[in-house]
Amino acid sequence: MSGASQPAAEPASTGTVTTAVPARLDRLPWSRWHWMIVIGLGTVWILDGLEVTIVGNVAGRLAEEGSGLDITAAQVTGTAAALYVAGACSGALFFGWLTDRYGRKKLFMVTLAVYLAATALTALSFESWWFFLCRFLTGFGIGGEYAAINSAIDELIPSTYRGRVDLIINGSYWLGAIGGALLSIVMLDTDIFALDVGWRLSFALGVVLGLVILLVRRHVPESPRWQFIHGRGDDAEELVSSVERDIEREHGRPLPPPQGEITIHQRHSIGFGLIAKTVFGRYPRRAVLGLSLFIGQAFLYNAITFGFGTILTTFFDVPTGRTGYYFAVIAAGNFLGPLLLGKLFDTVGRRIMISSTYILSGVLLFGTAWLFDSGVLTASTLTACWCVVLFFASAGASSAYLTVSEVFPMETRAMAIAFFYAIGTAAGGISGPLIFASLTESGVPSETVLAFQIGAGLMCAAGLVAAFLAVKAERRSLEDIAEPLSVVHGTADTKPSG
Repeated sequence: MSGASQPAAEPASTGTVTTAVPARLDRLPWSRWHWMIVIGLGTVWILDGLEVTIVGNVAGRLAEEGSGLDITAAQVTGTAAALYVAGACSGALFFGWLTDRYGRKKLFMVTLAVYLAATALTALSFESWWFFLCRFLTGFGIGGEYAAINSAIDELIPSTYRGRVDLIINGSYWLGAIGGALLSIVMLDTDIFALDVGWRLSFALGVVLGLVILLVRRHVPESPRWQFIHGRGDDAEELVSSVERDIEREHGRPLPPPQGEITIHQRHSIGFGLIAKTVFGRYPRRAVLGLSLFIGQAFLYNAITFGFGTILTTFFDVPTGRTGYYFAVIAAGNFLGPLLLGKLFDTVGRRIMISSTYILSGVLLFGTAWLFDSGVLTASTLTACWCVVLFFASAGASSAYLTVSEVFPMETRAMAIAFFYAIGTAAGGISGPLIFASLTESGVPSETVLAFQIGAGLMCAAGLVAAFLAVKAERRSLEDIAEPLSVVHGTADTKPSG
């Protein structure tokens, strides 16, 4: 398959080149090559969902005497969760910069290796400080994944399918969450595994699955868009030509001619100063949009779903070993949202879909908070409410990654994803779990309702921002949405639009 193995590239050289690579990639029909990209890059979110869900569901078990760790449930869902998010923010910034500088392929191999090593070490935890450190390092690897993976996917997937593919891939996190929830039921059964063994095997299984993904991922090629800008135009041309030949054989017909070329000044790297000037000086409205979307979704997910198991055990007396069933249901709702709504982001449009999914999920969450405060919900009906809320919230949250990946210039893409992910996630993801853990553990319904209302309010606010500022990016080339910084003016039909 094209891109499976490539000869070592010659040292990059810079100059001015004219290329049709972006147009050639965007006019490709869906093919086996695209499935290889989706499987190689997208399946890691399944692992992330598996691992994070396991942590949330084993919180109660880790707090029990004999688990092998001296730790409380609040420390698992609060301190450890916050450290995971802090690691993710740090990893996103660090690896995001390296991704723009050294390429997508090198970094999405490195970040997965870091993630897998940290997960394996988590299974060997013998003290609470070791568990906390491993959670930080696991987050460090997954943060880098967000930057490297999302930039690579958007640059390799044709513009016609970019929205739905990006949403479904980010939403696949919840397939892993379903697996993690169901897996925790088995692993927490003391009739099958000892108290201090089951949770360790859960993490170990994630490592095994990750190694399989690593083997598949090595066949995913470098982004041709990154190559031609960074002085490897010949490599980009060779790769795209090979892919075109394979797709023509697969579909049994010649491809239509590409529409348009672009001329760029090749360069090796982009400095932080130019990145900041571009994001905040040239595209301030898009910067506000990105921050709003990330803060809204990060607070809702990191502040609330991390504590879902605690809510069930605290307010509804659901046994620790049974919380996985409930979480599997809301995880299914989360995955179905991007799966069923994703196509609409490419057809109905970004602005309508992003704003409506954010606002609707926020309004529904306010309703859930009112019902919870009224004391009329059971564990089952609360789960049903959450399933509906997160059906829409998940599609909106996935669109946040899509948005910041496609509305800024090619040279800043990975760093832009990293920056907005880090800022938004730090605002809601570090403070959220710490605050929410204490609110849910108190056993006072009004305090839990307050956390629900904060998450709902931020989602609604982000939706209103999107209603005014979202960019019409559906079915448009990335170079048309945001002109590359390296472009020779007059060669690409692109205009900054806030």
